[in-house]
Amino acid sequence: MKKGLFLSLIAAAVVLASCNKTLPNPEQLSVSPATLEKVGNKVNAKITGTFPEKSFAKKGVLTVTPVLKFDGQEVVGEPVTYVGEKAKENGKTVEFREGGTYSQSCSFDYVPAMRKSELYLRFEGKIGKKEIEIPDLKVAEGVVATSELAEAKDNKPAATPDKFQRIIQEMTEADIKFLIQSAEVRSAQTRSAEMKALQAAIKDANEAERKAINKIEVAGYASPDGGMDLNEKLAQNRQKATAKFLQRDLKKNKIANAIESNITAEDWEGFQKAMENSNIQDKDLVLRVLSMYSDPEERESQIKNLSAVYGDIKEDILPALRRSRLILTTDLIGKSDDEIMALAKEDPAQLSVEELLYAVTLTEDKAEKMALYQKAAELYNDFRAWNGMGQLYFEAGNYAEAGRCYLKALEIEPNDPDVNYNAGVLFIATNDLEKAEYHLGKAAGTKGDLDAALGTLYTQKGDYNAAKKAYGNKATNNAAVQQILNEDYAGAAKTLDAVKEPNATTAYLKAIVGARTNDKDAVYANLKSAIEQDANLKTRAAEDIEFAKFAEDEAFQAIVK
Repeated sequence: MKKGLFLSLIAAAVVLASCNKTLPNPEQLSVSPATLEKVGNKVNAKITGTFPEKSFAKKGVLTVTPVLKFDGQEVVGEPVTYVGEKAKENGKTVEFREGGTYSQSCSFDYVPAMRKSELYLRFEGKIGKKEIEIPDLKVAEGVVATSELAEAKDNKPAATPDKFQRIIQEMTEADIKFLIQSAEVRSAQTRSAEMKALQAAIKDANEAERKAINKIEVAGYASPDGGMDLNEKLAQNRQKATAKFLQRDLKKNKIANAIESNITAEDWEGFQKAMENSNIQDKDLVLRVLSMYSDPEERESQIKNLSAVYGDIKEDILPALRRSRLILTTDLIGKSDDEIMALAKEDPAQLSVEELLYAVTLTEDKAEKMALYQKAAELYNDFRAWNGMGQLYFEAGNYAEAGRCYLKALEIEPNDPDVNYNAGVLFIATNDLEKAEYHLGKAAGTKGDLDAALGTLYTQKGDYNAAKKAYGNKATNNAAVQQILNEDYAGAAKTLDAVKEPNATTAYLKAIVGARTNDKDAVYANLKSAIEQDANLKTRAAEDIEFAKFAEDEAFQAIVK
């Protein structure tokens, strides 16, 4: 209905009715929006009109109540009472001579059945003590609920993956210390506890069924005192002497592994770490020198000038840097896929939580996936298992169980971005938009499409400009809903044509674009396609106010009947 069309309805209800005259045509009322619309979880409307001069009885009383009728039900809004200037009752006073303005807002909590509804005004009128019967007056019909087609299920849940590694690397290290300017491997150094541990680890890695030697390294070092040429030669000789000793040991144990080598001529990195961990007085002064100078010779010169400190450095720091380092990298080999799946079925307690969660990726059977997640939750109470169960329930449309699982995951890891994302999407699906916004606000860094989820949230809240910004150039059904509601029909059509996996909702939205652009052929062709893919859309289309102008067409009736 057009704005600016006003009606002396209120005066007529009191004055004209008492004179046995008919009420004016209801189309003269101004209702905004002209067609009711779901915005967020509400259906809001504002009805306006005027009280003409000398029309409202001085002792008249009129109470107007908006009523939304649908599916054999009705929801009553807040009443407003208008009174004449001599009436004793309380209400908004309307002067007899000047008249006045009629304005009334109403708001109803939306339910899907309201898509096929009618908005009425209900009157209680009297003049003095005389009551006047006035019939309910229809002022609007139908609720545009296209925003609810921006479905939460269009936003895929975010997985919290396992950290399973088939091969895990383990390192074992040992040092051999040398005397100043010497590269001789002393026997006492080869019998140290850490050297024996390294040798045992090499033998175990060579013999164990689920272990393998990845590599063996020997690195030679020289402390950063003395000339570069001397230190480089010392580092090389220390590396060679250590590798020769180790090679003899490998040969003795019949281990045929090559030894990788490298050298560090002046171990300034080791020097800095040793200084940081030392108790040497004025060590901060030495560390400052290291930060100020990068040239090795300048560093050494400046440090030697610190005579009060250098004696402690020579005694406590430098000897430990005259060394070679032996490094064993061992591959710890995990169970095969077949072994993992066999144990998952026969004795899952023999699997680690990472192995159980990895097993989920080895099957496409959803019941089997659920059983594995349930076992991981039972044995380890891992939040990822609860999140995985929530995903499966969500995809199956069991929102109650999905919510239970997500909330359990959040009890364990309240700040995990993926679980918060999933919980936010779930609360969109259940129309709890406040909770949805809270959890999506904690989902930064999620592997899910947070912008798309926020776009869906904003669309459901009725903030279509924010939704447009969130969606950007995404080609999804939900993004097209936002464009339709922003009256960007060309953009919506382009988006829907670009949807990667079009479905029934895609076709239904194309039909809405056709309806809004008066393209009858597009309406019928796309509605037919939508209903062929999802028969449930037949009932929706028959009730959808978007197609009101086609409702009486035989072609439309043939599609929705």
